Amino acid sequence: MAEIDAIGDFVLFAIGRTPVTLGGVLAGLAVVAVFLLAARLIGAVIRRVRARSRHGREALYIVEKLTIYGLTIIGLVAGLSTVGLNLSSLAIFAGAVGVGVGLGLQGIVKEFVSGLVLIFDRVLNVGDYVELENGKRGLVQEIGPRAVRVRTNDNVELVLPNSSFIEGPVINWTLQNRTRRIHIPFSVAYGSDRQKVRDVVLEAARSVPFTIAETDAHRSQVWLVGFGESGLKFELLVWPTLDAVKRPAAMQAAYTWAIADALERACIEIPYPQMDVRLRSLFGEEADAALKTLRLEPPKRRAAAEPVATVNDAADDLARPAPEVEDEDDPTASRSPDSPAP
Repeated sequence: MAEIDAIGDFVLFAIGRTPVTLGGVLAGLAVVAVFLLAARLIGAVIRRVRARSRHGREALYIVEKLTIYGLTIIGLVAGLSTVGLNLSSLAIFAGAVGVGVGLGLQGIVKEFVSGLVLIFDRVLNVGDYVELENGKRGLVQEIGPRAVRVRTNDNVELVLPNSSFIEGPVINWTLQNRTRRIHIPFSVAYGSDRQKVRDVVLEAARSVPFTIAETDAHRSQVWLVGFGESGLKFELLVWPTLDAVKRPAAMQAAYTWAIADALERACIEIPYPQMDVRLRSLFGEEADAALKTLRLEPPKRRAAAEPVATVNDAADDLARPAPEVEDEDDPTASRSPDSPAP
């Protein structure tokens, strides 16, 4: 016992007038280890409760991170006190450490503070589907003290610095757990019946299983958006489920496939790149005179077709009242974008 006490009282070094013994260091490490173990166990329990709960997951995530960070800091302070150090006597040492943090560890401190901002700001939550400025997209798995872990739909883990979500633009597709309208482009050949195109494409979109039921606010539409080199350019505007929104590539492919099947069944031609060459003159002759020189009959002129009533979804969309802007302080209150701010 005397030998053990002697080993425990062995002085390793001294800070000012405070000696640091081997026994004190071992006891301090044990205290820190206990607090770290407690932080991990409590964090695992809160994480399990958060995984099973349907509501309040964001609040539980904040509680989990605060518990882990708090127990870790308390453990470090308690460990230093167990070693026998008077924290008030470490002012000079703390100042030196502060200078080191400001010079060499400023990046780590920056990411840690950015992580706290992300946790409390609630603009980014675990489970959100985000898109970064570089085009990377994925599901937020964890907001850590240094980085945010994002998993893509290809099961690739992206470890991104916390500051990148604060300093750069980030698109949060599912911030308020709501669906969004997507645009599916497609083209048909010139001369196709526009009303028929609209009808068959809308029927195809509604047959896709993850298209939500239509309401006044969420309606599937077909817009004619331009005249291409080979055909008419259309867009299908549709509202999918929230789960489908989190897999945009597969969702886009599913709607495109459904549109292709519908157009083929309706015998509507899908255009391919082509070029029309027209001769203005031949052997010094033009128009019908040139055809007679080649002994060809001029084409018969088609009578003008009678106008057919069609549905213009884009015009109908503009005729609807503009969506109201939500009041951030009162979620139940809303106002029109043109109304004056209170």
